[in-house]
Amino acid sequence: MNTITTQDGTQIYFKDWGAGQPVVLSHGWPLSSDSWESQMLFLASHGYRCIAHDRRGHGRSSQPWHGNDMNTYADDLAQLLNALDLKQAVLIGFSAGGGEVARYIGRHGTRRLARAALISAVPPLMLKTPNNSAGLPIQAFDEIRAGSIADRSKLYQEIASGPFFGFNRPGAKISQGMIDWFWLQGMQAGHKGTYDCIKAFSETDFTEDLGKFNIPTLIIHGDDDQVVPIGAAALASAKLVQHATLKIYPGAPHGLTETHKVQLNADLLEFLRT
Repeated sequence: MNTITTQDGTQIYFKDWGAGQPVVLSHGWPLSSDSWESQMLFLASHGYRCIAHDRRGHGRSSQPWHGNDMNTYADDLAQLLNALDLKQAVLIGFSAGGGEVARYIGRHGTRRLARAALISAVPPLMLKTPNNSAGLPIQAFDEIRAGSIADRSKLYQEIASGPFFGFNRPGAKISQGMIDWFWLQGMQAGHKGTYDCIKAFSETDFTEDLGKFNIPTLIIHGDDDQVVPIGAAALASAKLVQHATLKIYPGAPHGLTETHKVQLNADLLEFLRT
């Protein structure tokens, strides 16, 4: 397996497909690099080197007790880019992975980067606060934590069969395969890492990080995202990132990397080639 060892001894697994300009993809919660396979296969087939890692505590990476926070996630990503000596890389983050990308740029800059993309991403801040009225109340995340403690397997099944892919919408074409795909990746992750990550993706404020973006950035979000509402996410991020390109997918759910993968893949390829 391809792995790097971080400064605190955590092993980070990564996939490395294709050749060409590097495209580095950060996954969402509670998933792994497997969640990017549709994009990796497509982009690698069109002349790009696609690299996706399993965040610490997720997938095939180590499951350390400590370090399950956005600063450490971003530093792990930096160590991966440094170990592979990537240059002119494109960072793409989905959901919680979008937070990881934002915090990477906030902490490590854009020296190794050419472009960035935020897909259904959590920045600038998911949590509702006096200054972020469009966010979700803390009770929403407390319920996820409680569900994780009570029956993690059931929680993942309910998320996948409901809001993540929009299968709870009238007339939705339900895919048991997608539900199983989500559940399997979630159950491969460690309980402690995924539990801690709920706080990391929901309570971390990425506002200052977004202000440090100085490279072309594509922001894509579905306007029927029930997991990361577009108002507190993409619409707000597009106002904070310099020269951002915002694309809204009408009717798209949170998990559009699968439900709208044909459209997403085409948009990513156009963005990379522009």
